[in-house]
Amino acid sequence: MITFLNKEQIDNTIEIIAQQLLLVAHTAPKGKGIDTLSICMLDGEDKNKLATEMEKIANAQDLDFFARDAENIRTSSTVILLGTNSSVRGLNCGYCGHQLCSSKPKNQPCTFNTIDLGIAIGAVASAAINYKLDNRIMFSAGRAAKELNFFDENTQIIFAIPLSASAKNIFFDRIKK
Repeated sequence: MITFLNKEQIDNTIEIIAQQLLLVAHTAPKGKGIDTLSICMLDGEDKNKLATEMEKIANAQDLDFFARDAENIRTSSTVILLGTNSSVRGLNCGYCGHQLCSSKPKNQPCTFNTIDLGIAIGAVASAAINYKLDNRIMFSAGRAAKELNFFDENTQIIFAIPLSASAKNIFFDRIKK
């Protein structure tokens, strides 16, 4: 039997790899061993809903790159979302600008939460490259995901990593609209 590579096979393979990438994010190192991350994967209608919200933001706030990124989201096979909440670690380190964790505003994430988020984002992007998947870290798609309440209201910072496998990387040589 001869099997030729087709879009359905590519999308199915990316979905399997994306599920593994969710584990990469989950097992990334966390400060004090406390997990403050929210992690999910979007495809199909949810992915298109995200792109539509990005276009709405682009039009409402004259942010052309949101529309450009929305096209990348639509073209990608799957999108991984990673976010962090605003809980504290109780270290009273002052890195957030407040001497005590108890004086930090409720909706401001703990500095260590954002560090952990960055580590997880880097781990996912790096692992995706090991699978030869094209990817791009997007705060624009993360902001749209926040507007759509894909995570609970305590999740203050969200980033997206769309995944693609095509003959040419869709995330580079992008024309600014």
